[in-house]
Amino acid sequence: MKFYSGFSLQNESHFFDSFILKSEYCVCGFSYGAIKALRYAKEQLENRQRIDTLQLFSPAFFQTKTQKFKRLQTLSYSKNRQIYIEQFIDACFLPHKRKEVSHKENILEELEELLEYQWSLTDLIYLRDRGVKIEIYLGGEDKIIDVNAAREFFLPLATVTYIKNANHFLQTN
Repeated sequence: MKFYSGFSLQNESHFFDSFILKSEYCVCGFSYGAIKALRYAKEQLENRQRIDTLQLFSPAFFQTKTQKFKRLQTLSYSKNRQIYIEQFIDACFLPHKRKEVSHKENILEELEELLEYQWSLTDLIYLRDRGVKIEIYLGGEDKIIDVNAAREFFLPLATVTYIKNANHFLQTN
């Protein structure tokens, strides 16, 4: 199993242990890492490598957000990266108690990439048509992404698990 971390995070896969398929042919990604996981899975298939399952946990889905929202995010990050990351992590855990997470260095370009990323139906169809099972996990109380738009987008091509009272980390308490 290969796991891609969320923006500014590292070693957070334990939050998803109850969902992760423990297989060498499974690729997983959380939030920003979901973008990386999709790219990796597609690349592997193009190179004739085996991928059975793609699991995306709270995939970074901002394509319905306004440019004003995105500019505000990048401006806030540019003003004070440390405060921005702390507030971002706090929001990831809302409405539940924040838990400890490990951080890594991040750059503005990564934030811009996740905010501007457009999920491609073509890429998802490519994976599905080559036998990859696509699983999406969404928290009903997620304060980071547009959960309803993500659900509608992924539903035709993936198994979507909607966890009613869960936050961005899919935690319910």
